[in-house]
Amino acid sequence: MEAEIQKWVGFLWVGFVVLWLIAAFAQKRTVRRESVASRLSYVSVAVAAALLMTYPELGLGLLSKLFVPETLPYAFLGLGLTIAGFTFAIWARVHLGRNWSGTVTIKKDHELIRSGPYGIVRHPIYTGSLLALLGASIVFGSTRWLVGLGFALLALKLKSLREEQFMTQQFAAEYTDYRRKVKALIPFVW
Repeated sequence: MEAEIQKWVGFLWVGFVVLWLIAAFAQKRTVRRESVASRLSYVSVAVAAALLMTYPELGLGLLSKLFVPETLPYAFLGLGLTIAGFTFAIWARVHLGRNWSGTVTIKKDHELIRSGPYGIVRHPIYTGSLLALLGASIVFGSTRWLVGLGFALLALKLKSLREEQFMTQQFAAEYTDYRRKVKALIPFVW
């Protein structure tokens, strides 16, 4: 049964990526974009995360150890967290609308969205994605997934810091006030 849940988590990830790619076509025109060097700073870390999580051959030594037992309750817990994470990320993506971009940008007529999931955390797409990765890590159970989750967290933190710079430059005091009121990734904590 755990193997079936692993398959479902894999299907959910594929579906999430396909949905994200399709949604990428409905964006406002970009008026300012981060530099290639800035993008590489977090994309390279994200690639390391993806490699760790998708290539079992990298599970050598400590990376091959399980951090949770392979039991049905843990598998269902991981599946639930994955679904919850995707639900939150998709809600945020839909709520952000045409202001969204896969890279750090400022769009034409960019709006500062502070409602919906953006009233809970400033980067709800990242929060949801990280929760989904935590769920998948529990489902697959190996330490390499946890290490990959750490790399993903680092990549998204680096990207969010760059986004924060862009938003502060674009929206000045309004964004500073928003930062003061709403945590970045974990509601009420961080």
